[in-house]
This record gives sequence, C-alpha cells and structure tokens, in this order.
Amino acid sequence: MTILLSNDDGVRAPGLIALAKALSAVAELHIIAPSYDRSGVSNCLTLDRPLQVERHDEQTIGVNGTPTDCIHLGTSGIYFPEPDRVISGINYGANMGDDVLYSGTVAAAMEGRFLKQPAIAISLVTSKPKEIEVDFNPAAGIFLELMKLLESLSLPEATVLNINIPDLPPDKIKGLKFTTLGRRLKSENPVRTENPRGKTVFWIGKAGGPVEDTPGTDFHEVANGYISITPIHADMTHTKVLKELNAVSTEKMASAILGHKSE
Repeated sequence: MTILLSNDDGVRAPGLIALAKALSAVAELHIIAPSYDRSGVSNCLTLDRPLQVERHDEQTIGVNGTPTDCIHLGTSGIYFPEPDRVISGINYGANMGDDVLYSGTVAAAMEGRFLKQPAIAISLVTSKPKEIEVDFNPAAGIFLELMKLLESLSLPEATVLNINIPDLPPDKIKGLKFTTLGRRLKSENPVRTENPRGKTVFWIGKAGGPVEDTPGTDFHEVANGYISITPIHADMTHTKVLKELNAVSTEKMASAILGHKSE
C-alpha cells in the first residue's frame, strides 16, 4: 500500500514522526505537511497567494499552506504517485464531537476521501500542555495493529475514519468502540487584551466541554478508556429534516412565494 501522510501540527511534529516510523514498516510512505502548526484551519484552501514547498528529503515535503493544500499537492502526481490512502496525524490533542468542524487533521483526511482506501485521521487525547514532551510511540504502535482490523472492513466510498486514542499505557486501554460524534457546549467567549502598542486584540476562547457524552459517543468512550473510531463523511445534509421538509407541500409554498403553482 502507498500512504500519503499529513497532519496540522507541522511537518516536524513528534506525532507525525512517530506515525511515519511505524507505518514505514508496512507501507510505501510519502509525507507532505504544513511547514508550521496550522491547527484549527479546517478545510481552508490557500487561494490568495501561491504555495511554496520545501523538500526535506526524498520522502518528505513541507508546504507553507494548510493541511488541505498539502493533500491537493500530494495527490496531484507532481511530487509523488497517487497514493492508495491518506492518513493524517497523530494529532496533539482530541478531535472529537464538534472538533471535526475545525480540525485541520480531520480536514486533511477528508481531502483524501476520493482515493481507493478510506482516509484516516488519528488523534492522541491528552491534556498535557505542549511544553511537556508527549510520547506518541505507543499510540503509533496501537494504530499499526488497528490497521489490520481496518483492512478487513468493507466501507462505502468516501468514508473517513476519525480515530481518537486515549493517552494511556497500552495495558490500561480497555479496547475499542465504534462511536458517533458527541457534541460540545458553546466555546468560551473571546478574551480581550492589548498588544504592546496599545491596540485591542482578542484570543479565541477555549472549546466548550462535552454536552453529549452518553454511551456510544466518542467523548464517553474515550473518557472510559476506549479507543474511539467514528466513521464520518463530507455529506452534511440533515436527512431527517430533509424528509420532514419533503412532506410539506412544495406546490403551496411555491404558490405563496412566486404567485403561481409549481410545475
């Protein structure tokens, strides 16, 4: 298998390095990731300037853009042959529930949804501050074993697997659960302050805690020592609401809005 590896923490991030080391034993591996930390940029594309790339070695490229930019370049055939699958991570911190709307880690995986094999986003759920060195090697080893399971699954096209691994010793992890996305509370308000020149500036507030962490959600299972695997896809259609709306008379609605009967 040929794997394109990316992330949003940057091309030198320890989580990516640990994952690359583990995956290189089982796959042909290419790495293309942001040159610096681009956490929280979601599916953003850089359209207001050209992208610059820096080749670190034959296997690794850094891009001064977003995770989505990286996958666009990495799957284009410019630098590497088209891969079989995109894997994004290992992210520093959780990507659960509403996090997937903002996560560059998940966005990179989502951009690989068109490839032969389901794309995967991997995050290490840790509360340790970044100043404290986190060991990503156990999570990388766990994921390598998970790959054997994932290869046996038959999944629909354009499926992305969002995996969150508790930051626990492997013998303390209870197992794995297939989960739904939980929901978070509203984030904290922006923090107002002043820069050294006296200009008012704002820091975005912290993400809210889980509001939905019932059994079966990613929040609940990870908090109880399980690896969470959530299948997600790009179709954001609210199918339940669509079904309810389709039960409404569109002919009457069109008549009221347009002044004539719909054809």
